[in-house]
Amino acid sequence: MTQITIWIISIVSIGAVIIRPFRVPEAVWAVAGALLLLVLRLLSPSEELKGIAKGTDVYLFLTGMMLLAETAREEKLFDWLAAHATRRAKGSPGRLFLLIYGVGTIVTIFLSNDATAVVLTPAVAAAMRVAKVERPLPYLLICAFIANAASFVLPISNPANLVIYGTHMPPLLRWLMQYTAPSILSIVITFLMLRWTQRRQLRQEIATDIPQPVLSPGGKLALWGIGGTGAALLVASGLDLKLGLPTAITGILTSGIVLVRTRKTPWTVIKGISWSVIPLVAGLFVIVEALGNTGLIDTLSGWLHRGVSQSTAASAWASGASIAVASNLMNNLPVGLISGQVLQTSHVPGMVQRAVLIGVDLGPNLSITGSLATILWLVALRREGQTVSTWSFLKTGALVMTVALVAALGAVWLT
Repeated sequence: MTQITIWIISIVSIGAVIIRPFRVPEAVWAVAGALLLLVLRLLSPSEELKGIAKGTDVYLFLTGMMLLAETAREEKLFDWLAAHATRRAKGSPGRLFLLIYGVGTIVTIFLSNDATAVVLTPAVAAAMRVAKVERPLPYLLICAFIANAASFVLPISNPANLVIYGTHMPPLLRWLMQYTAPSILSIVITFLMLRWTQRRQLRQEIATDIPQPVLSPGGKLALWGIGGTGAALLVASGLDLKLGLPTAITGILTSGIVLVRTRKTPWTVIKGISWSVIPLVAGLFVIVEALGNTGLIDTLSGWLHRGVSQSTAASAWASGASIAVASNLMNNLPVGLISGQVLQTSHVPGMVQRAVLIGVDLGPNLSITGSLATILWLVALRREGQTVSTWSFLKTGALVMTVALVAALGAVWLT
């Protein structure tokens, strides 16, 4: 009965995070589920704290990225970048689409998919205002889709990669050998399918007489801070270190230096950050901790072993596809945590492990709340006064994600 109750609370909480009944913020539902597990004594206080503590690296990572993004936004760095992008587009919607997609790919690879959602989305929204685009959604969708499509080029491209491999992260050269082909297919096909689905919406005029603003000293410092963060993450990845602390340090230092240079109060930056993301993630970590107590990890490990014993290739395809679907039903953060525990307690072929990681990283492109990056993207959209419906995103994602996933898993199978 205890296990059934845990499952009911977990499913309802995660479902509410995805659906947002009565437009109540996602974090409220995740925290409510975690508290209910504690009140009903389905988790002890020590287990609850253990679950929260497992997310420490993610909290630090998000804090650093949100500080960087808000500092850059406050110093008009995004407006400056937006003007550059739209001037280079020279009035061509297709060229602007390709330019934004290219920038999103680079940001995702070297700063992570969450950074693309947090940092790039405000910049694209600013570009749309500068270019006087009436329907900005096609360009804003890029930030959501490329954040997941390019998130397995490098280990640092998605924090979920570190969760999946744990202490058994492959060396960078081996990682590139294993994931370069699937990543290229994922990025290229996602671009082609997204561009095709948005072809009608892109038939709109873009302003060409765009003034180029002067970047302030604070904006220059913010730009250097973002570049320094990317370098710090690459070094940390090469040394097999966790990414949260370096990101938090560079974010705090950048924000502090800019505030001192511009003589502004910390409240200027703090008030603009969507801090509710932290309790949202903490609540999901607690729910996963409770699910682990139901024997879920052992059950999934048994299924995986039986599948691999019959056919490694079939298990890879089935694992990648099922994980992709589960990521959209539950969000890829809890799915990634569960998958990582299963893989780390089971000795499975590399093909299956790669398929699982691709399912966790790329699969969330189906739904509007499939990944933490997409939730962060939604938060950024709301701040910019933009909205996207669950149904419209699902219609686009069903085509874009499915084709890209089949291609990426096919590359894993062939190699």
